[in-house]
Amino acid sequence: MNDTNHKQGISGLQGNALEHPHHDYFVTVSPNDIDMNDHANNVVYLRWVQEAATAHWERAVPPELAAAHAWVVTRHEIDYRHVARLGDALRVRTWVESMSALTSERLCEIRRDDDDQLIARVRTLWCTVNPATGRPRRMNPEIPGYFGLK
Repeated sequence: MNDTNHKQGISGLQGNALEHPHHDYFVTVSPNDIDMNDHANNVVYLRWVQEAATAHWERAVPPELAAAHAWVVTRHEIDYRHVARLGDALRVRTWVESMSALTSERLCEIRRDDDDQLIARVRTLWCTVNPATGRPRRMNPEIPGYFGLK
């Protein structure tokens, strides 16, 4: 996205040999994100997760390979830890935990950027589909390598 509430970055987790490259997506909670409880609405968290995942995919995979695959969500799990309020600057960190021939397990952490407070943890299961038909399809075997997986 090109508006002032969103910016992107990419880096890799430091650590052992099983490190997973991650993508950081930054968002500021806007008035349209706020619900009647005076914090970010639950649906907004899903939007941020999807935007971060899409940005990571577009950044990591070559365009010609990405064009042959589309993704649909089969499951979201969200653990809310703290609320996000109007004006909070958030970092949505996402990485691919595992992939099979048809599916991908993607994890996300949403943290307040100024104090690193954990706001939510998200686990999403995705299924790769043929963009022309919408039917499940096996992914190109090169794809896991772009996310630090074998």
